[in-house]
Amino acid sequence: MDEQELTLDEIKEQTKKVLDELLEVARLKPGQILVVGCSSSEVGSFRIGSHSSAEIGEAICSVLYSELKAKGIYLAAQCCEHLNRSIIIEEAAAERYSYEPVNVVPQLKAGGSFATAAYGMFESPVAVEHIKAHAGIDIGDTLIGMHLRDVAVPVRIATKEIGHAHVVCARTRLKFVGGERAHYDLDKA
Repeated sequence: MDEQELTLDEIKEQTKKVLDELLEVARLKPGQILVVGCSSSEVGSFRIGSHSSAEIGEAICSVLYSELKAKGIYLAAQCCEHLNRSIIIEEAAAERYSYEPVNVVPQLKAGGSFATAAYGMFESPVAVEHIKAHAGIDIGDTLIGMHLRDVAVPVRIATKEIGHAHVVCARTRLKFVGGERAHYDLDKA
C-alpha cells in the first residue's frame, strides 16, 4: 500500500471485507466469540503503540461490533501489552463462558484505541484476563494467539491490510483425538 493517507470510510470498507472473508470460512455460530487485536498506530502507518488514534479505533470497532452483533456473535477486543493483553467483552459472554472479570478500564495509552472504543460501545462491557475465542483477526501484528482455542487454523484472505496494517486471520477447530482407528466429523474441523 502506498503512503497516502486513508479515509475512515476506506478503513471501514477494508475492515468489513476482512470480516466477511473470515466469516465465510470460519462458520461461526451465534454465541461464539471472535477476538480482535488492533493497532491503530499500524493502521495509520506508524510503529505499533506510537500513534494511537481514537478515530481509527472507533471506525474499526463500529464495523466489527455492528456486523457481529447482528449475527449474535460476541466481539472480544484485546487490550495492548500495558494491560497484559486483557480482553474487553460483553458481560453476557463472560458469564456464558465463565470468564472471571477483572477491574480495569482501557484508555488510549493504556489499553489502546480499539479496546477503548469497544468499552464505550458495548452494552455491558467487562474486562477479563483470558478467553478461548473461536476465531480471530489480528490487525497490525498484535499477537492474538493467546486468546484463541487450542487448535488455531490460519485463514488466507484476499484483503491483506487495513490501512497500512498487516492483517492475519484464524479460525479454530476441535482437537482430533484418538489413534489410527479414530474417525472424525470433518464438518466440525
